[in-house]
Amino acid sequence: MNNYDVIIAGGGVAGLYAAINLDPSLKILLVSKRELTLCNSALAQGGIAGVYNSPSDSPELHKQDTFIAGGFENDPESTDILVNEAKIDIDRIIKLGVDFDKTPDGDYHRTLEGGHGRHRIFHHKDATGFEILTKLIAYVRTLKNVHIIENAVIDDVKKTSTGFSFEIIHDNKKQVYNCHFGILCTGGIGRVYKYTTNSAIATGDGITFAYELGARIKHLSYIQFHPTAFNDHKSRECFLISEAVRGEGAYLKNCNGERFMHNYDKRLELAPRDVVSHSIIFESKKTGSKNFYLDITHKDPEFVKNRFPMIYQKLLDVGYDMTKDLIPVYPCHHYLMGGIDVDTNARTTVDRLYACGECSHTGVHGNNRLASNSLLEALVFSRRAAADINSRIKDAGDDYRQAQFEDTSSYPPIPKGIKTEIRELMQDSYFVIPNVSKIPSSLKRVTEIKKMLEEGKFLKNQNYVEAKSLATVAFIVLSEAEKILSENAEIPENQREKE
Repeated sequence: MNNYDVIIAGGGVAGLYAAINLDPSLKILLVSKRELTLCNSALAQGGIAGVYNSPSDSPELHKQDTFIAGGFENDPESTDILVNEAKIDIDRIIKLGVDFDKTPDGDYHRTLEGGHGRHRIFHHKDATGFEILTKLIAYVRTLKNVHIIENAVIDDVKKTSTGFSFEIIHDNKKQVYNCHFGILCTGGIGRVYKYTTNSAIATGDGITFAYELGARIKHLSYIQFHPTAFNDHKSRECFLISEAVRGEGAYLKNCNGERFMHNYDKRLELAPRDVVSHSIIFESKKTGSKNFYLDITHKDPEFVKNRFPMIYQKLLDVGYDMTKDLIPVYPCHHYLMGGIDVDTNARTTVDRLYACGECSHTGVHGNNRLASNSLLEALVFSRRAAADINSRIKDAGDDYRQAQFEDTSSYPPIPKGIKTEIRELMQDSYFVIPNVSKIPSSLKRVTEIKKMLEEGKFLKNQNYVEAKSLATVAFIVLSEAEKILSENAEIPENQREKE
């Protein structure tokens, strides 16, 4: 009863769309850490970028913008696939019921966001991710071959001769589930930071499982900080003010109420995210203040309310009317460009293990993700993963081997404060502009924490899993950062300036 053809870890857009595209004859288990609607996919506001029935646009132009935003570190083959296959998946999700906004003449409304040279962002008001997610959830729930377990924590994954064994905590009980193929769709690493736009599930669990299985992890230090998170640092989860607000004409202003982006980039507020975030930090040092604002009060109030109903209401709930007031914003952790390294079919370097969505590294984002390419990446590569598994499943056989897992029920829980300490270390040493002097000491301490969790005898519960994941993720990020610093230190200063 606990044997499946495919186990999918993660119930966001990537995981759901993989389940939809897998052969309906396959027995599939989809495991969600919390309820299906609590994930980073649900928080995607701006939209999904893509060329679909767009006569004034082309995949090549989309590719160029993606490369420019990504510092030309993008993988050419994967990016070609992303922009050229966008039409396949945008068409498919429309047929699954996704309701994108339309213009009065009935065409799809395409908005503009930072880094894009064309209006190519399909959206549902300012809640596109939630719209796509809920329509995919509704469809997956009709699939008789897909078994969904919500509010379940995967505490370990082991390779077997026939695939994988997943140990899962659900309803305070542990059970082992076996499969021939595994797909990791576990999202990002936002909770490794003190402040993030990510949901509570984003602790890097899938990346840690893959790392421990021996998969190659690439560019985990390529972290994107969104320039316009609501500046209310009272909670770890910061409400995002969508890129699309600037796309519709909002201005960025400093503590003196002055626009400043013209001092840093000719694209002004519509420069790519990393450029805007860096500009805010530079301006903060210049003015001696962390007070920055987004101003859209010059736009028609009814347009703003109708275009951004969710953002408008959320700001109203905390005392700001975006049609009248300046919105306090500041950079905040947002997205991961690196992750579990995969090929164009989402295969990892571990046989039969796939990774899709934010936890994966397809290479399409380079060193900085272009706005609204994330939902597209999740759809395109999870579909390709499913197609690859469909082509390989006939060779998987009927046998299932089950790995053995240690019983930790008699062990004590981990000490308190570990996750908080890791977040403080990351926030202090590796924010928008890394603190070079703090990286070595932060890495040393994170290494100690990681070793203590791996070698100690502790109760393996959700708190342990997340703490070990955060320690592992922080270790990889800071190790990469220290290596880059070391390599740069070997370059003569005059050459470094040219770089």
